[in-house]
Amino acid sequence: MDKREFLKTSGALVAGTVASRFASGQSHAQQPAPHENWAGNIHYSTDHVHTPASLDEVRDVVKKCSKLRALGSRHSFNRIADSNANQVSLEHLTSIDIDDKARTVTVGAGVRYGELAPVIDAKGYALPNLASLPHISVAGAIATATHGSGIHNGNLATPVRALEVVSANGDVLNLSRDKDGDQFAGAVVHLGAVGAITRVTLDLEPTFQVAQTVYQDLSFSELEHNFDGIFGAGYSVSLFTDWQKHRATQVWIKRRVTPGEQHTAPELFYNARRATRKLHPITEHPAESCTEQMGIPGPWYQRLPHFKMEFTPSSGRELQTEYFVPREHGYEAILAVEKLKDKITPHLFVTELRTIAADNLWMSTAYQRDLLAIHFTWKPEWDAVKQILPQIETQLKPFNPRPHWAKLFTIPPAQLQAQYTRLADFRSLANQHDPTGKFRNDFIQTNLYSS
Repeated sequence: MDKREFLKTSGALVAGTVASRFASGQSHAQQPAPHENWAGNIHYSTDHVHTPASLDEVRDVVKKCSKLRALGSRHSFNRIADSNANQVSLEHLTSIDIDDKARTVTVGAGVRYGELAPVIDAKGYALPNLASLPHISVAGAIATATHGSGIHNGNLATPVRALEVVSANGDVLNLSRDKDGDQFAGAVVHLGAVGAITRVTLDLEPTFQVAQTVYQDLSFSELEHNFDGIFGAGYSVSLFTDWQKHRATQVWIKRRVTPGEQHTAPELFYNARRATRKLHPITEHPAESCTEQMGIPGPWYQRLPHFKMEFTPSSGRELQTEYFVPREHGYEAILAVEKLKDKITPHLFVTELRTIAADNLWMSTAYQRDLLAIHFTWKPEWDAVKQILPQIETQLKPFNPRPHWAKLFTIPPAQLQAQYTRLADFRSLANQHDPTGKFRNDFIQTNLYSS
């Protein structure tokens, strides 16, 4: 597909969330649904998709299945959510409960950020961070440490206060940051291996406004001595590049503002020029699907994502890869990847560069490490891309890259496992709640358990 359709429509590419395959589901109403992820590059290996509508129904499904994987909003580009036996879609668990005293919100596993945000904003609350697409589910995003952006912002798993989990024997576990400490830190980014997450409790903060300004043509040379200055110039900052001409084609700066604040963005930002019209990350494409720019303030949830919730795709055919490297080596990592520019660009729609703050969640890509994310959105040309990925990974190997858990990579399991110092503890935690490996699939077995 045309990249315009990817990022133009990325708004609701994930919006068709968690569509299930119902061939032998035992709970909620069954109907035909796409047997693939939203991008269409993964065709799932089972037609047995269960769609429970309550906690009790989830427990019943878990107890009846000997092997099972949970489906989120199907925004994974690899087989992390796949199963040869059964999948369970939690899309019907859509409760939203705000606790004003605790300043938290508890959401069902089927709730998407684009659905949650207006509800909490209307009550005067916000989340500290959002991904570029508001259509992903809360439970699915935290399972893989999906992230958002900002030097001082943790990924979407960091505001999690508590989890409701159905373990392999059908018991309900209630884990919280306050009472379960280290075990909780291991369970948040769970990769679907601990159990079926049915509800998530998130910390809230007061609502805020954001204004977004875009600049064009930032030389990579400016990053050498101004890396943190550039990425720290706003609450959230993203650089987009096609890897040509040693520059970022666009810089998106999302700045928190106070209501009524008067601010005029400077015409130049490290010699990049301020855009005079609203832009799409792919400059030549229409920008109607993108969130408002030109310094116009608006609610946090209408500016932190790159794309609007209401845009629904007609199709979505692309591939995604993302590597996380220590922020202090970010400039060197960018230069290392740039060496492959003439191999990358012909198969690329766009690359986004952004930062994420460190956390203490065992299997988070940001575990004890401030990150630079190097994200590739590829054309649907897997035969070519799978030849490029090992070359990129070789260039990044000196920086100990961690790939996004739900995107495409070819890093060998031993190298991947070496990046997670609490992996043995995570295996023990998963085994405690799933001693027979009910929630393991080939992806988990290969990447977490093989040597």
